[in-house]
Amino acid sequence: MAKVVIIGASTGGLPAAYEMKQALDASHQVTVISNTEDFHFIPSNPWVAVGWRKRKDISFPLRPCLEKKGIVLIAEAAQRIDPQKNEVTTAAGTVVPYDYLLIATGPKLAFEEVEGLGPEKNTLSVCTVDHAERAYDQYLKFIEDPGPAIVGAAQGASCFGPAYEFSFILDADLREKKLRKKVPMTFITPEPYIGHMGLAGVGDSKSLLEHEFRERHISWLTNARIKRVERGRMVVEVLGEGEKELPFKYSMIIPSFKGVDAVAGVEGLCNPKGFVMVDAHQRSPRYPNIYSVGVCIAIAPPEATPLPVGVPKTGFMIESMVAAAVQNIKASIKGEPVCAKATWNAICLADMGDTGVAFVAIPQMPPRDVTWAKKGRWVHLAKVGFEKYFLRKMKKGISEPFYEKTILKALKIRKIE
Repeated sequence: MAKVVIIGASTGGLPAAYEMKQALDASHQVTVISNTEDFHFIPSNPWVAVGWRKRKDISFPLRPCLEKKGIVLIAEAAQRIDPQKNEVTTAAGTVVPYDYLLIATGPKLAFEEVEGLGPEKNTLSVCTVDHAERAYDQYLKFIEDPGPAIVGAAQGASCFGPAYEFSFILDADLREKKLRKKVPMTFITPEPYIGHMGLAGVGDSKSLLEHEFRERHISWLTNARIKRVERGRMVVEVLGEGEKELPFKYSMIIPSFKGVDAVAGVEGLCNPKGFVMVDAHQRSPRYPNIYSVGVCIAIAPPEATPLPVGVPKTGFMIESMVAAAVQNIKASIKGEPVCAKATWNAICLADMGDTGVAFVAIPQMPPRDVTWAKKGRWVHLAKVGFEKYFLRKMKKGISEPFYEKTILKALKIRKIE
């Protein structure tokens, strides 16, 4: 019997658990270690932050869903991985042995890299549902006494989609409340230009997003390094222009990501930022029985940029990583060579409140066979529909290629080749 342990139960770890259980026969054991009892659909967090969703709308308990499938859940945070003993120790002291380990932890949020950054200090976040709820609480106070708003990402960030989404969602909600005229908005980013997104742009993303910012009267600063954040004041250094002091009454900033402590502490497993180094088969070059998928893996940026800009890991890309890792672990258990590879394509639906933008990059890194960006209300509707579809299937424990069956199909229907 092989013991397969998965650390993490979010948009990478939970589908991986279902797929792993489905791929292996009943003699093998699949265990999930999670720092939470509930699944949260992270892409919906920007909606939570303005009250368009509640926690209950985007969450459900993990235990009944996993146990129904015969998957063991240990709802304790992983504290240490011992690759010599093939063991994971949790914060509660539980020792979990494994034959194969799949790391899908997601990132550690590096708020501490910028003085005054983060929900415990002077800015807000939509990286977790807890953060999004806090952002909404502050938003309710903000709309009673509106003023300048700053949205964006800190230097070293690799997840720019939620920052762009939230700026547009905030704009849409304020317009609906007839308060937009009272809120000067600024978007700040370390990207060399608007629409870079850590991918060297996708199609005409630069012109498209700049146009949308102009239409909505959102000013922006690129090549921007946040030096410190004080209450109601952000000090930003713009390369070639010097320091600027920006006042604000509301600010949501995506921080830089790094690897979680339990993973980053394993010798030879990660790069200096704590992201897991993997080969083409999602496997650690140092430890052949350790695999990793999702935001926690290391991917080199497509180009050098004046300020550090990380590479995003989109849902479609993570889906293909999960499929490859599961196939390779199954092959290894059977004594066969691993050969499955992730496609690493990017298909992203960015909501804009009342419309949206779809980005397609196949493959994710240039040069590409397909590169495309398009705006339309259908994108907003597609993202809403996908949220409901994904949550329904995950609650039922159904494992399938969600992005390929839904988003990619929708794009093909619209004659996007």
